[in-house]
Amino acid sequence: MINYKIRKAIPADIHDIILLCAAHAAYERADYNAEGKAEKLAAAIFSENPVCYCLIVETDEGITGYATYTFEYSTWDAAYYTMMDCLYLKDAIRGNGIGEALIVEIAKHSLKQDSIMMQWHTPTFNSRAIKFYHRIGGLSKDKVRFYLNNEQLNKLTK
Repeated sequence: MINYKIRKAIPADIHDIILLCAAHAAYERADYNAEGKAEKLAAAIFSENPVCYCLIVETDEGITGYATYTFEYSTWDAAYYTMMDCLYLKDAIRGNGIGEALIVEIAKHSLKQDSIMMQWHTPTFNSRAIKFYHRIGGLSKDKVRFYLNNEQLNKLTK
């Protein structure tokens, strides 16, 4: 069993958060560019009225995981819901209940904010995460996620 602590991120964590974001992106086979992220994330997480919340996992090896989430508005439900954007743990600490503990902490905050549900997504190839999310009671719905990056946004709007 691993000794760990879950706590809210503090400004001194920002560089560790950036490193974990990069590791998370690599794990999900996604591109990641850390340039300018420290300032932008710090503004989003540590402002007086944060738009993004971040929980940190500390173990004897230091900061080894994180989760971020936001509160979004659902037009269909006419209510706010919680969007868990990231949940990442270094491989060495997986399988110790820490991911579930992070989700429980987010769920507690969600209920305090009258959030009507919590959503998240994971790549279809991440079968370990999908199994974990089903085990904790997560419901799933198949959808195809689309996005336009800035290059495509510029092309679209010209």
